[in-house]
Amino acid sequence: MSISTQEELLGMQKISDAVGKTLKMMREYAKPGMTTKELDEYGGVLLQQFGAKSAPRLTYGFPGWTCISVNEEIAHGMPTDRTVLKEGDLINVDVSAELEGFWADNGGSFVLGEDIHQHNRLVNASKEILHKAIHNIRGGVRIAEIGRLIENEAKKSGYKVIKNLTGHGVGGALHEEPHEIACFYDRFNRDRFRKNSVVAIETFISTKATYAHTQADGWTLKSRDGSFVAQHEHTIIVTDGKPVILTEANGIWN
Repeated sequence: MSISTQEELLGMQKISDAVGKTLKMMREYAKPGMTTKELDEYGGVLLQQFGAKSAPRLTYGFPGWTCISVNEEIAHGMPTDRTVLKEGDLINVDVSAELEGFWADNGGSFVLGEDIHQHNRLVNASKEILHKAIHNIRGGVRIAEIGRLIENEAKKSGYKVIKNLTGHGVGGALHEEPHEIACFYDRFNRDRFRKNSVVAIETFISTKATYAHTQADGWTLKSRDGSFVAQHEHTIIVTDGKPVILTEANGIWN
C-alpha cells in the first residue's frame, strides 16, 4: 500500500507494533523442552490481546497462528506438539497479522540458549545484511539493486541466498505489489521502490542451498541438502531518505 493519510499511518503503526511485540515476546518465551505448538499458542494469545488476527491463518488457512521453523527448516514451519525445542536450536519465528484492515509482517531467527552448534555467525550475518539493505532503500532505487546488495553481502560472509523466497509489498493485504523483493540481482525486474509505499524486506541467508522445497505437510520449506538458513524481516515505509521501520518493536537488531 501507499501511505497517503494520517489514518493509514496510524493503522500501519498499530498493527506493526502488535506483530513486532508478539515476535519479541515469543522469542523471549521460547525455552528448551517446549513444543513449537506451545510457543505458537502463546503467540496466538498475544495477537488476540492486541486485537489482531493471524495473517497466514486468515489468508491461507495455515494450521497455526505463526510460522515456526526449526534447524534445517527454512520457512513456513507448521507448529506441532511433535517438535520439541532443544538447547542450541536454530529457530525462526515469523509473525504476520491483520488489525482493522491493516496488515504487517516480520520475522527473525535466533539460537535458543547456548550456541552449541555455532549458528550465531549465520544469524548475525542475516541481521546485519537486512540492516544494510533497508538503509539503502529509498524512493527510486531499483528493487533488483537491493537484491544485488543482499546477495553480495551474503557472498562476502561465505553464504548464499534462497532465491525462491522474497520480500513483498504489504499493508492492505498480506502480499501486495511489489510481489517480489528478491535476495539476489534479478536483471528482469525493472521495478523501483516508491516513496510512501509499505514493504516487507526479508533476508534468507543460507549455508549452502539456494532453493527451498515444500515438504510432505504442504507447508514447511527445507533444502534438499540439509542447509541452515537464517531469516530476518521488517515492515517499512519507503521515504526519500531514511526508511520508517514500522516493526522496530521486535528488537531483532538489539
